[in-house]
Amino acid sequence: MDWFSFCLTGITLVIHSALHLFFLLRLTQKMPKLWYFALYFILLSILETICTFSKTSTNLAVAAQTVTLYGMSRFAIKNPSSLSWTVSILAVYISQLSFGIINGLEIMVIPPSQRGWLLYGLVLMATLLSFLLCAGCYLLVIKLAPFQEVSSHSSRERPPMPYIQLLLFPCLFFFSAELYILQTAYQALPGSWSLALSGKQLILISLQSLGLGAMLCTLHAYQRICRSFQTQARMDSLAQSVQLQKTYLDEARIRSQKTRAFRHDIRNHLSVLRGLLEQGKADQAKNYLEGLEGISSSLSLPWHTGNPVVDILLEEKLGFAGAKGIHTEVSLVLPGHCQVEDIDLCTIFANALDNAITACQAAHLPDLDKPAPFIRIKGECQGDFYLLEFENTCSPCPLPPIGTGLSNIQTAAQAYHGTILTEADGSSFRLNVLLNISLQPDSRSGQFH
Repeated sequence: MDWFSFCLTGITLVIHSALHLFFLLRLTQKMPKLWYFALYFILLSILETICTFSKTSTNLAVAAQTVTLYGMSRFAIKNPSSLSWTVSILAVYISQLSFGIINGLEIMVIPPSQRGWLLYGLVLMATLLSFLLCAGCYLLVIKLAPFQEVSSHSSRERPPMPYIQLLLFPCLFFFSAELYILQTAYQALPGSWSLALSGKQLILISLQSLGLGAMLCTLHAYQRICRSFQTQARMDSLAQSVQLQKTYLDEARIRSQKTRAFRHDIRNHLSVLRGLLEQGKADQAKNYLEGLEGISSSLSLPWHTGNPVVDILLEEKLGFAGAKGIHTEVSLVLPGHCQVEDIDLCTIFANALDNAITACQAAHLPDLDKPAPFIRIKGECQGDFYLLEFENTCSPCPLPPIGTGLSNIQTAAQAYHGTILTEADGSSFRLNVLLNISLQPDSRSGQFH
């Protein structure tokens, strides 16, 4: 190995290490660390040395490189196995594809008789073009990768791509086809140039370009499939939420009708009581009055927020929480001029309380020294904005990724130019929901009037 080959190999290893890890970390949404690059560069250098002195075939060398990248992803960066295999195969495939295409162009363009510094310059330029093509393909793949959204208020890493197993076999097929082409068709610069050789290389370049296009189309289809799965999951969740909200609304209407009927008959009830007392039937009057108290108690709710739908929801959710030994506190009154629709209030309160009850049950341990789990709900009006705060007991661990419940709350808040903020403080979790109560959404489309 002459000095030029030695320097070119070193440059290739450095850029390869950087590109592979850039692609891997961006696609899996992990934070870059310097020791990742140092470790991977050392591993690639050792692998290159072994393959060079043992004269290992191209296919085995590329396979060993793929396994090395998989090991970095799986054991150093702690990615799942299926995700590590898919991303590693995709990363090495794209880099080999890029070098294969540029290799074909080298054979077609560089004269076989070329020697000296000009040859070195052309080979170095071809190598750089290979890396540029590889980086461009990496950026295209990253753009097509369907990441799950998380709140902009959270610094947590986004979860990796869902249903990644769908990509494993297509990537393996493209990778195997590229290895076959490299093993059987490409070579060092030929000793002589011919039209047939150029035609063969042109066909191979076309096939590899078609392979790249097929891979990008596969990624686009994968993106659409993931989005359809996620959309269906959201629709199912929203359908369930709407059904629950309809139940709360129906119960609120029934209670309202019963209350109006009771108020309508109150004069008759008072007339009966007066008659019983005038006739000296005190015991019967007492029994009649106890019956009226029972009817009145059944119509009243333990919390009065100014919105009957929210009152009924709180009665059900917090009643269930109390039965589980969870202490509850409510301190809020919704303003009378609030333009937030009942269905949106139901979405916010139902999802927030469901999450809070689940967290309290998960954090509650039968330990007499620890206080009972709690749920506190507060509300505060700030001009045209209303701030809701839900606080509950939780396990002392990092904030979990935003799930469907918080996503639904965020969607409802954004419909009123609002937002949500989550924070954990030791063993308690707080969810703040800010709503513009002076705005009313038009047909759920985000337009206001």
